[in-house]
Amino acid sequence: MNELDLARRTISEVDLEMAALFSRRMEAVKRIAAYKKERGLPVYDPAREDELIRKNAAGIADPLLREYYVRFLRDVMATSRAFQTRLISGARIAYSGIPGAFAAEAVTKLFPDGEPVPCPDFASAYRAVTEGDCDCAVLPIENSTAGEVGAVCDLIFSGPLYINNILDLAVVQNLLALPGAAIGEIRTVVSHPQALAQCAPYIREHGFETREYGNTAEAARYVAKTGDPSLAAIGTAEAAKLCGLNVLAAKINEVGQNTTRFAVLSRAENDAPGREDDNFFLVFSVKNQAGSLAEAIRIIGNHGYNMRSLHSRPLKTLLWNYYFYVEGEGNIRCNNGRDMMEQLSGVCDKLKLVGSYSPGKAAAI
Repeated sequence: MNELDLARRTISEVDLEMAALFSRRMEAVKRIAAYKKERGLPVYDPAREDELIRKNAAGIADPLLREYYVRFLRDVMATSRAFQTRLISGARIAYSGIPGAFAAEAVTKLFPDGEPVPCPDFASAYRAVTEGDCDCAVLPIENSTAGEVGAVCDLIFSGPLYINNILDLAVVQNLLALPGAAIGEIRTVVSHPQALAQCAPYIREHGFETREYGNTAEAARYVAKTGDPSLAAIGTAEAAKLCGLNVLAAKINEVGQNTTRFAVLSRAENDAPGREDDNFFLVFSVKNQAGSLAEAIRIIGNHGYNMRSLHSRPLKTLLWNYYFYVEGEGNIRCNNGRDMMEQLSGVCDKLKLVGSYSPGKAAAI
């Protein structure tokens, strides 16, 4: 047997070994896909892939071979992502609103292969997940201009679902009206309270009356149905297209960099090892004793976690009593985090780690 035949036999033997290893690897990928589907996690984790490439490529001594090995790894990971996407596709994602709403756009960006399931309100979308009709829900928790979405925060505090991912969605509000209508004809604008708040200066400038509606897309559909040229909605350009309306004025929100944060809520908690750049959510109520809230804040700070935000909301069950939710920075899934939670349990009546996530880039529509 000559050198060529020997080399080819070696390649054939290695290829058979690689086929067995490939099957073993993809079986593990199946388990990862099931984990991500249950928790509403994204398929693509660029930080994790870069970490694996750096670690594995270090085992190749030849710099030339290392270059091709990195390419090989990226191809393998791309194949893995494609397989995961196929397994996860068809996941049912609940949201509040109808097609054309900002929430529908958020669902599409987070789950491009999922099945968006419109719900009439936040509670219905949340309940669709708790009752098993949907795999996860995408709900807004905060807007950079109008502040927190209290109804969703209350659901998170009282309900069993976990936050496993966050999307910062840069939104653009537009004035939508019937074809042929002019801005001078508009007397009343309808939209979700958050959208009206985001566009308050524009509304005041034009002297419009306001009327609240369930969400921006439903407001657009209402305007289309009325046929009233003096009525306009505030919403997305997509909603205008779907409802047969015209965009009379674009980008009318008060702040150009207007962002709404959407949380992915699922029945299972993402309990994978955390990263140092993670963020986490805590909700808690404190004992009715002097200094209890200050002590809870002190415990968080003493463990080295920076609080990005601290909010209070009234408890529905006790008059003039409040619960709090904190968004903090850092890896809470470590011994330091567990010690903090143990200490917090000593001063809190109710304490829940709602979830943690790795921050990503904002998406714009």
